[in-house]
Amino acid sequence: MKTPILITGGAQRLGLAIANDLLQQGITLIITYRSDKPSVQTLREAGAKMIQADFANDAGVKACIKRVKALIGGDGLRAIIHNASDWDQESDNADYNALFQKMMQVHANAPYQMNLAFKDALQINEGFGDIVHMTDYVQEKGSKKHIAYAASKAALHNLTLSFSALMAPKVKVNSVAPALVMFNEHDSAEYRKKALKKSLLENCPGAQEAVKAVNYLLESQYITGQTIHLNGGRHLK
Repeated sequence: MKTPILITGGAQRLGLAIANDLLQQGITLIITYRSDKPSVQTLREAGAKMIQADFANDAGVKACIKRVKALIGGDGLRAIIHNASDWDQESDNADYNALFQKMMQVHANAPYQMNLAFKDALQINEGFGDIVHMTDYVQEKGSKKHIAYAASKAALHNLTLSFSALMAPKVKVNSVAPALVMFNEHDSAEYRKKALKKSLLENCPGAQEAVKAVNYLLESQYITGQTIHLNGGRHLK
């Protein structure tokens, strides 16, 4: 097997777009997914190695690490793209402690453990290895509706800084922080119009904007410890 890239949460939305693009480039992929859906079989048929994994609990993280190590054997990993995410909010959860623990588990603890578990695998490449953390615009602004979520994405951003120092000089570690880059199918026209007004560029570019950012980071020879902000100038509104 060619040195693969591991993508977590790669069966839907941004993760799926990134996975499809890398597969089209002929890159070997290992992809985790939480629940079965048609895209899982499509990715499998395209050649990706699919692993069902739930990062909301520690046992799920450890089981995923074990399965990935079994797949790669003594070979390396070209990159890890941490895309697995949950979008839970306080208004839907009465148990705030459980909510906070879950957000931190999925968005910070799982990447933390996986980065350390695959440190050696990422460092044995001839060229650079890469870690890409898919964070969020709210990591710096916060969110009154998704407080725990925003805090956990801020923690993931901080992991970018720490791991870029730990993994240098063999592994580059960076973040991609999207704001609104794609709508959900059920989003109303009224919501879409209001949402577009939140950024200077007033557009929703689609998943390919994240795809291009990830490709840039994988190809770069001189960027680490940085965040690519995909927010259309929203921070200046």
